[in-house]
Amino acid sequence: MERHIAVPMKEEEAVSLHAGDYVYLTGTIYTARDAAHKRMQETLERGEALPVSLEDNIIYYMGPSPARPGRVIGSAGPTTASRMDKYTPALLDLGLRGMIGKGKRSQAVRESIIRNGAVYFAAVGGAGALLSRSITASEVIAYDDLGTEAIRRLEVKDFPVIVVMDAAGNDLYEQIKMAD
Repeated sequence: MERHIAVPMKEEEAVSLHAGDYVYLTGTIYTARDAAHKRMQETLERGEALPVSLEDNIIYYMGPSPARPGRVIGSAGPTTASRMDKYTPALLDLGLRGMIGKGKRSQAVRESIIRNGAVYFAAVGGAGALLSRSITASEVIAYDDLGTEAIRRLEVKDFPVIVVMDAAGNDLYEQIKMAD
């Protein structure tokens, strides 16, 4: 099924998605990779507030390349999601509604997705230049010292993703593997 969804995304919208759905996201999403996730965890451990509210938001596991003249962002392909797995359950428990990356997720992430009515999307790896065309604005909002791993607020229009793991825990990678 093909869906067009405004982001941030409410739980009702997330739970209506199914593994294998093609989705086009329009609105605001945030980027964060390994270093930003580590810093967010350290912030939470100190009892401090995160630099961005996660409630109903989506984090894209991506660190862009420098923007060419006339572009808002450089190549913007996904990072392997499993590198964020140790941080993800705590962020989902804070209201994070979805993640965009590539590759499989751990059982702990799957359980947290189900518990929180969230969703894991995949963006096509190797298509960063094409994906960047759906990004209309980019602004570093936290951890500027991390360079490409800083947290950015992105405005996206019809950003193409596929539901890999839905709120019921259905995993597209497993469905494909079983069909072989």
